[in-house]
Amino acid sequence: MTNLPDHAGTPGAPEMRAADADRERVAQVLRDAAGDGRLTLDELDERLDAVYAAKTYGELAPLTRDLPAAGTSAPPVPLGGTDWRPVEGAPSWKLGIGIMSGFNRTGVWNVPRTFTAFAFWGGGKIDLREARFTEGQVTIRSLAIMGGFEIIVPDDITVHVKGLGIMGGFDQRASGPGVPGSPTVVVKGFAFWGGVGVKRRRRKAEKRAERERRGQLEQGE
Repeated sequence: MTNLPDHAGTPGAPEMRAADADRERVAQVLRDAAGDGRLTLDELDERLDAVYAAKTYGELAPLTRDLPAAGTSAPPVPLGGTDWRPVEGAPSWKLGIGIMSGFNRTGVWNVPRTFTAFAFWGGGKIDLREARFTEGQVTIRSLAIMGGFEIIVPDDITVHVKGLGIMGGFDQRASGPGVPGSPTVVVKGFAFWGGVGVKRRRRKAEKRAERERRGQLEQGE
């Protein structure tokens, strides 16, 4: 288990520049490891020097690769400024049922390892743009019979759509990689006379920030 993506720093991987926030997150992982007795103080000092000298993700990755997770399988310390880790007190749903009705799972919520969605003559909306993840990989199991689901994922996480549709369908166009260190969402299941639509969308916070910037620019003109 690692605190940084395994592909960072591997031959042929793109050398993405690390930000100050990325270095500080890795430094905190090392300090926590020293506090747990997994690193000596000398090792901590040596690795911290390497952290603050690092310019790319590839240089940061080896510094935490040999450290086991500290009693949890939560997603790794995020790179790039987005925090996917769970929020204490936020709701955590494992199930969504729409029988001649519908359900919504939106806003800030902690996504469990497996979320099961069932629809019969109904449907549901699963919005992950503000969600947090209890583990690095989660699975959404979808069963839609004469119904359907809308699943919205932020455009910076990894998505794999593997469902089967008979007289219905699973939209697989959203499948693809996310940014380094992002969680992985696997959408699988079955649709009969129904469908599961998976769409990538920008995060709501990013949209709000963009609107504010535009407003400021318009006021300055």
